[in-house]
Amino acid sequence: MGGRFGDGPVRPEPPKVDLGTAWEARALALVLAAGAARLWTIDESRHARESLAPADYARFGYYEKWLAGMADLLAAKGIVGADELARGHAATVAERPLPQALPGPGVAKVLASGGPSLRDGGPAPAFATGDRVVTRRPAANTAVAGGHTRLPSYAAGATGTVLRCHGNHVLPDHSAHGLGECPEPLYAVAFDAAELWGAAEGAGDEVILDLWQSYLAPA
Repeated sequence: MGGRFGDGPVRPEPPKVDLGTAWEARALALVLAAGAARLWTIDESRHARESLAPADYARFGYYEKWLAGMADLLAAKGIVGADELARGHAATVAERPLPQALPGPGVAKVLASGGPSLRDGGPAPAFATGDRVVTRRPAANTAVAGGHTRLPSYAAGATGTVLRCHGNHVLPDHSAHGLGECPEPLYAVAFDAAELWGAAEGAGDEVILDLWQSYLAPA
């Protein structure tokens, strides 16, 4: 939704240091526990959230989106049934073994380490610091029609400058759809704010995006 017109001004808020309500904390716990079972990748989970019905996506809060996306994934992977989700409890008391579990004492370590996507191998970098590049238009997944991508729509067809290469990272456009990790070079690319929005709030304003090599072409 970044850069979409008509949603009003961005109003910065102080950092939220607590989850506010018990259900938000429980939602975070459920998402962590489900993700730790390694039944899907982080890219699959992002795709599940952005695939929610537009009306639901617009009205759901942050953790409501997380829960709805997780519920869809659990049903798609056969971990729970749609009837169980509707009832709010399991149809049987029998255990359903998962490939991996996340014990409570391990939560802090998992949160601190995140999910590193840096990989060895893959193609050599095609761009260097200072190169001018243009992003592809439209900002669409070229492997799966309507699939997940990390190229923002507001940056499609924009020209920017490569700041650095982060090394080869898992390509979300493939990972989100079970097509393998397909790591490729990931770059920090700076765009003048006026290039993206037509006008900049202040002189020198810029937006820096992390973009995969297949998103870019020489300018």
